[in-house]
Amino acid sequence: MFPPRGLTLALTSLLFIGGAGTAQIGSASSPDPSASARKAIALAEGGNCVDALPSLKKSLRQIPDRISDKDLKRKAGLAGLHCAMTLDRSDSALEFLQFLAHEFPRDPAVLYGEVHAFSDLATRASQQLGLHGASSPEAHELLAESYESQGKWDDAEKEYRKIIDQDPNFPGIHFRLGRLMLSKPNPTPSLADDAKHEFEKELAIDPSNAGAEYVLGELARQNQLWDDAVAHFSRATKLDSHFAEAFLGLGVSLMSLKRYSDAVPALETAVKLEPGNPNAHYNLATAYTRAGRKEEGEKEFAIHQKLIKTQGGAINPAQSGSQPDK
Repeated sequence: MFPPRGLTLALTSLLFIGGAGTAQIGSASSPDPSASARKAIALAEGGNCVDALPSLKKSLRQIPDRISDKDLKRKAGLAGLHCAMTLDRSDSALEFLQFLAHEFPRDPAVLYGEVHAFSDLATRASQQLGLHGASSPEAHELLAESYESQGKWDDAEKEYRKIIDQDPNFPGIHFRLGRLMLSKPNPTPSLADDAKHEFEKELAIDPSNAGAEYVLGELARQNQLWDDAVAHFSRATKLDSHFAEAFLGLGVSLMSLKRYSDAVPALETAVKLEPGNPNAHYNLATAYTRAGRKEEGEKEFAIHQKLIKTQGGAINPAQSGSQPDK
């Protein structure tokens, strides 16, 4: 089953990028770490990964940090990744991936190798999960996520409910089930109510779930239950201080209550977290203006207009607090 043929061919081809320098094998007695690295790379290219892998791991620590040796370190890292995946050594593969990501974060060949390696590591892990824990909650959750990605909502729901049948207090599942209900095309009001109950159940199990608080805030906002929306969004921001959408929802809800000065700090945080979000700038501009801070409001409106021209589109009414004053 392993290694996947596509990964082997992809990584093997990367080893030959850059010319024939990797074929220069140093003498067995040479103390030169660069020569030892070239010998290990040549072993890998020749298919002798069993002998090459230990030497390649050692080479990464010993090759000097010189510009002239940069390409050699890259080739050694790719060769090591190739051998680790060929030998089904996930632990070693992760070591080489960490090295390559740190040393060559923007190198196209490295990124290409990372894509294939991570994809195959995920496939192998899922196969092991199916082999050793086919009836576990984690296996059902992974299958449900797969169904969700395909838009098979009913199949995904069945898998989530199997988990709840096994353990009603399994963390995260009520949240996922509620989110799934809201993801279905044209959800009915009763379905939205069912989803709300799932988010409430999730918070009873895990009060630190900022996502559940946020969605409850959105549901309240959509029903113009502004006080409830403010309460849920506030808790979401306290649970996750980097949750930009929660700060935006809080600011919009406070503006809907005409609490413009109170809305300003939340919207300023939303803008700070997502400076490229035109909706955040629009709502902050509105809050500034209606709180009597017209000059600051004009600056934010100008930023909003510039972002609209750059990104295209228009303000999303669902994220605007300007509607209640009409």
